[in-house]
Amino acid sequence: LSVSFFDQFMSTTYLGIPLIALALTFPSILYPTTSTRWLNNRLLTLQNAFINRFTHQLLLPLNVAGHKWATLLASLMLFLISLNMLGLLPYTFTPTAQLSLNLGFAVPLWLATVIIGMRNQPNHALGHLLPEGTPNLLIPMLIVIETISLFIRPLALGVRLTANLTAGHLLIQLISTAVFVLLPLMPTVAILTATVLVLLTLLEIAVAMIQAYVFVLLLTLYLQENI
Repeated sequence: LSVSFFDQFMSTTYLGIPLIALALTFPSILYPTTSTRWLNNRLLTLQNAFINRFTHQLLLPLNVAGHKWATLLASLMLFLISLNMLGLLPYTFTPTAQLSLNLGFAVPLWLATVIIGMRNQPNHALGHLLPEGTPNLLIPMLIVIETISLFIRPLALGVRLTANLTAGHLLIQLISTAVFVLLPLMPTVAILTATVLVLLTLLEIAVAMIQAYVFVLLLTLYLQENI
């Protein structure tokens, strides 16, 4: 039974087509296309207001040099939110529950921030590896520790998103299975468990949005360190 719980995270194929490719392209269908009219419809106006507000909050700690990342970060935020929210629907596949996909997002973007720092201000970028005023005996040890922490950043980004979504999906499936088992035996307990399931689903909706925001926010902080 425990193996079947993890089957939902397998990258399945249908007619030889990986479903992860279909899941990655599906969010683009949901968003309305831009219009050339002066007055847009309500959905497009709401979407633009959300994107503008989010981009404004995200770029507050960044200087002008980091504002050119606005389109990339806002697109990544919307894409991750869409994938996380669609993965909560029944009988759907969640691509962001795959560590390989999350690392595919985290590693190139983290590496881009590091390369920008090394190219534009190498002394300042390397200065993060050794805090000012460090005793001479601790200098080699701190350089090694800071270097390891630098290379762990993309792994932490990917694992954080994967672990939160995987844990939430497993909890939802475990509790829903308990509801079906308890319903003919103890209806009262089953109804209480179903109430907990509804609350957990609301929590997972919040987690899906928060984890996407945290992913992009940490990328913004890494970018701020290097510009």
